[in-house]
Amino acid sequence: MAKMRYVILQQQQELQFVEMPADYAYQLSALNLRLNKEISKLTALEIPTLPLAIAECDTLDLLQEQYSIQNGLHYINELEQSFSSIDEKSYPIISLLTEIRALQAQLEQWYEEEFE
Repeated sequence: MAKMRYVILQQQQELQFVEMPADYAYQLSALNLRLNKEISKLTALEIPTLPLAIAECDTLDLLQEQYSIQNGLHYINELEQSFSSIDEKSYPIISLLTEIRALQAQLEQWYEEEFE
């Protein structure tokens, strides 16, 4: 069984728990922090809101029913969709999309190899 880590994200009072292969959890956290830093520079009318990575951990036991653990590939796919739909004219959005898609490709390959 593959070693997994959990990235904990917060948006206002809401928490999200994203399960990532251990070797990629830091990349998701770093990507999230970069996106949060750069999102204020976007000039498009509709910009997605992002949670902020607040922690990582090796094990996670959820004790409240309202929370669930989200698959990392599913999370990154949703993130890519939300950023690819931005109609940005001024900021080089392609650089952010390139970073998102790079992690997306790594995760797709990881899951293919893990579940072959």
